[in-house]
Amino acid sequence: MSTSSFFIPGSESGGIGSMFVRKYSPERSTGAAPVVLVHGGGGEGTDWTTTLDGRPGWAPRLADAGHPVYVVDRPAHGRSPYDASMGPLAPMAPSEFLAPMFFPPPLGPGAHPTAHRHTQWPWGREPGDPAFDRFISTKHPMPADSVGQQLREKAALAELLRQVGPAVLIAHSNGGPGAWLAADATPENVLAFVAAETLGPPFLHAPELGISLEYGLTSAPLTFDPPVENPDELNPVIVDEGPPGPLDLLLPEPRRALPNLARFPIAVLTAEASVFRLWDQLLVAFLAAAGCQPELVRLEDHGVHGNAHGFMQEANSDEGALASRWDAHTAGCRPCRGQSIRKLYGMKADRVASVSRFVEPRVSRTARVEFGKVMAARPSTSVG
Repeated sequence: MSTSSFFIPGSESGGIGSMFVRKYSPERSTGAAPVVLVHGGGGEGTDWTTTLDGRPGWAPRLADAGHPVYVVDRPAHGRSPYDASMGPLAPMAPSEFLAPMFFPPPLGPGAHPTAHRHTQWPWGREPGDPAFDRFISTKHPMPADSVGQQLREKAALAELLRQVGPAVLIAHSNGGPGAWLAADATPENVLAFVAAETLGPPFLHAPELGISLEYGLTSAPLTFDPPVENPDELNPVIVDEGPPGPLDLLLPEPRRALPNLARFPIAVLTAEASVFRLWDQLLVAFLAAAGCQPELVRLEDHGVHGNAHGFMQEANSDEGALASRWDAHTAGCRPCRGQSIRKLYGMKADRVASVSRFVEPRVSRTARVEFGKVMAARPSTSVG
């Protein structure tokens, strides 16, 4: 395996919004599909390259399995420069905000219904522990203007896909909105989209975090059919709302499709002990109602247990990468367009067909409220 680096020029005046890309090239060409890895909010591409205990991360593991891999630093993150014209930076997310997502306590404040299953973080959970400190050291402030930031990411990621695609696009956490927008802009260059606990739930409105997913998946406009002139036209009716945001929705008529995102299969991937389990079925349902090809892929259903939101850096990260299965099913997968994630990746997954009533029964409202008290008490910040 060899590595090389390059920049995608920025789309704004003076090249602002440029994006650093690290390429991992397999030792020999196998015809396996290229993979683009997009990190989450406040992080950087190193989230995919090395685990917290120093093992190779998903990027080199996928390259070892024969995939050309492209790891990005989203604009204004990591090695992709920030410019003052992007607007002010939001305060850095404190560890008190990150802890319930990445290493949730099994009981008490910050716990959620599956937090007790988190077994793949064998390191310390307090400042001063080497792994904890390495985790925090990669986090940094981000531009407070989420719409402008998502549009920069859309432009840079879409250009990367045009250069290296068709590719499998894997986005984590707050890397999701920019990746959805890029896939919407150039669907012909996306073989499949893996929504690895992308920002949500759909239509999340959290002004204290600087987030308003007015277009369901994003803050910036997506391509809908019939077209949407104003996000108020989407106007979902929230049937059930928990502390993270909407947990059950009804969409008004006419139902609007996402025709570009419907052109490739989508895996909604979540981990066993992650708070993102509270709304993964709602995301699948929203996508299905928009005419897409989503499938719910829960890691534990495929023998990968005990993970929270940072599964690509945890003790069983090699299992989470599913590299051997991907190698078998994505080699030469250009003809696979339109096939299900089950066929593409060899996974058995569930499909949900409507939007209403998809709250997991064991997720009690009391548990959601207790989790929400902790999240609501955190300092005002942005997850970028």
